[in-house]
Formats: sequence, C-alpha cells, structure tokens
Amino acid sequence: MLAKLMTVFRIPELRNKILLTIVLLAVYRLGFHITLPFIDHSVVAETMKKSESGASGGVAGLLQVVSVFAATELQSGSVFGLGIMPYITASIVFQLLATVYPPLESLQKEGESGRRRINEYTRYATVVVCVFQSFFLLWSMRGGQQKGLILAGYTGLHWIIFGTLVMTAGTVFLMWIGEQIDAYGIGNGISLLIMAGILARLPSVVQKWVDGIRTKGVGIGTEFGIERLLVMILVFVSVIAVVIFITQGQRRIPIQSARHVRGRKVSGGNQQWLPLRVNQSGVMPIIFASSLLMIPFFLFTQIGMAFGASGAGEWLGWMGSLFAPGQGFVYSLGYIILIYFFCYFWTAITFNPKDMAENLKDSGSFIRGYRPGSPTANHLEQVMLRITYVGAAFLSVIAVIPTVIANTITQDFATASFFGGTGLLIIVSVALDLVQKIDSHLVMRNYPGLLDSDK
Repeated sequence: MLAKLMTVFRIPELRNKILLTIVLLAVYRLGFHITLPFIDHSVVAETMKKSESGASGGVAGLLQVVSVFAATELQSGSVFGLGIMPYITASIVFQLLATVYPPLESLQKEGESGRRRINEYTRYATVVVCVFQSFFLLWSMRGGQQKGLILAGYTGLHWIIFGTLVMTAGTVFLMWIGEQIDAYGIGNGISLLIMAGILARLPSVVQKWVDGIRTKGVGIGTEFGIERLLVMILVFVSVIAVVIFITQGQRRIPIQSARHVRGRKVSGGNQQWLPLRVNQSGVMPIIFASSLLMIPFFLFTQIGMAFGASGAGEWLGWMGSLFAPGQGFVYSLGYIILIYFFCYFWTAITFNPKDMAENLKDSGSFIRGYRPGSPTANHLEQVMLRITYVGAAFLSVIAVIPTVIANTITQDFATASFFGGTGLLIIVSVALDLVQKIDSHLVMRNYPGLLDSDK
C-alpha cells in the first residue's frame, strides 16, 4: 500500500490535483476560526460546551442537531458558519423541481448546456437561502430567554444585516471552493467540504476521551472504562464494514442483447448486467428526516418557553422533549418512519423504470422472461421496491445507532455521532468515491489501483 501511495505522488498531474485539493480544504477549515466581530466568545464557548455534552432544548439543542448532520459550526458565529448546506438545499430543491416543472425538465434533457443553466439558477437560489438563514440565525443569537451570543450594543438591525452579508459571502466563497476542486482538484468538491467539516470534530472527541482516561482511569465500570472502549471500537469497525458493504451492494439483473446477422457476420447476443444499487437514495432520507423532526421539537420548545411555568407551558415542554434529538422512543420511531418514507420518495424521483425499459428496447437488449416495454418496466419497479425496503432498513439502523450509543455506552452525543447517522455515511461514501477517482487516474497510466490486490 505504501508503494502504491508513492506511485500516486510520482504522477505530476495527479499530485498537483491532490495538493490543490488539500490547500483548498485547509482554507475551508481556516474560515471557521474567523468569527464575526460582534460575537461574544465566552458565551460561544459555553454554548458549544453544552452542545458537546448533549444538552438539548432552546437554541443550544437546535444548533447542536443542525451542526451534526450539516457539518457546520453554527454556534461559533464564524464567517463560514452556515457551511455549504444552503447550496445543498438549493440543489435538492432544483433536483425535485426538475421532475415536476416542465421548463426545468426540458433544460435537464438538453445535456451539458442545460445543466450549466440549472447550476446558475442554483447559485442564485443559494444566495437567497443564505440571506434568510443567516439573518434568522443572527436574530436568534441576540438573546431572549437565553444569554445572547452577540455583544451588548451590537444587537441593532444594521449589525444583523452586516453579519448576514458576511455569512452569505462566506457560503458563496465555499461554493466557489467546491467548484474549483471539481474543476482542478480530485473528487467531488462539495462532498469533500462536508466530509472535512465532519472529520474536524474528531480531534476534540479524541482529546476528550484522552483527558477522561488520564483523570478517571480505565477501570472497569468507570465512565471511560476499558470495556466501553473495546465495545466502541468493535461497534465502530463493524458499522464501517456494514456501511461499505451496503453502499457498494448491487442487485444485478441479467440482460441479453439481441443477435444481429449481417451476411456471414454475427454480432451481439452477449449477456450483460444491469446494476441496481441497494441504497439508491444515498444519505438524503436521513437528512430529510432529521430536518423534518427538528420542526416539532423547535416549535413545542419555543412555544412552551413563551407560556412560561403554566400548565400549558409544562405540557408543551413535555411534548418538545418527546421529539428531542436522540432522546426517547417517540423520536426514534418517527425517525425510522420518515426514513422509510423518504427512501421510497427519493427513489421514485431518481429512478425511472419506464425510461430505463425504453433505453433497453432502443439498444436491442431485453431481460429474459419479460417482454420489452411495460412488462420490463414493471419488473424493474418491483425489484427496486424490494431492494429499497432493504436499503431503508439499513439506513434506519445506521441512523439510530448514535442514539443507542449515547444512551448506553457514552452520554456524549458528539462521540456517538461518529458511530452512525449522516456523518458516517458521508465519510464512507466520499472516501470510496475519492479512491475510485484516484484509481481511474492510475489505470489510465497503466498503474495498479489502490484497491487492486498485488499478484
């Protein structure tokens, strides 16, 4: 493996792509240490400490959940505080609109020129989303029921607008970095930015466990006991192995191409495979489910705080606690139900069996035992429904693993988030895609790939 890595850096073009990607990712991380000038750093540190310890409720709990699955640091009030999620939100909206809005659908079918137009509209929509998100985020940071994150004397509307413009410019700059990685670097730029944001949390988690072991020891039964460490290592390795297995898993449908006879020459008649991914929807169902479950939690909590210590306030607070992230049976059950719903919803949008059946028919290929056209489309749809059920079950298990870890092994939600959920899926998926991109460059130059076995 070391020799293969050395080979990667011996290729000038590939080496330059990797170095440029590393530099741009370093710039991305540097921006999270540049905060807005009117942010109270002492209150920021206190809020981030509450978030890391798993505190939920109010602004601290809401920011904690958003930061975990969005790979951002909203609590810091930095110029990159919104991260790249506004761009992802706009991209998802336009991808959904392209399936129901005819003008966008026709643009999508125009090829590269149509995709460029859609990307341009996505950039404009990203600016609009950034303005709204950053304005309401800074407005909530002013204070209220909790101590404000903004210094006294800087809570005026003009300061909020100034911060909104700075955070919007920061997200647009991150969008530009992602596009530069796509054009001149290696891998998918937006995905690499998200993965870098998730992995940036790892050193603080490791440091917390190292400090805990030094102060409390690793005796059996303690908070940082040796049995807990062994169980967490075993669970971590097992979850990564299962995620890789399901992410790469395919249902291969045999396809027979028609045989053509031209004079004495016979062509075609070969058997090929049509691969259908088990996890067709990727990480999107978890993102949608997490976002949707934040709504009742936030509404019940904030309305309950408005009612105060009255009976209605206590009842609304209790209802909000049922939907608190990582807390209780109601949250986990709702999480699983929404994941199943969005798995089928996203698969129905991205997978079109009719178009696939028509493409097979036009190319002269067919599935044995099924006539071309509608019978083939119905068969593909039935197969996708069955494997989507398996993919949804896999995502449900991965999504609730952090909750189980946080309630049984460790009370630290930041540590438990690395054992499943959106973060782990993104890390594994992006890492596999990055290795495949590097392998493609190596194979083009007749070098063995990183994952090829030595012979």
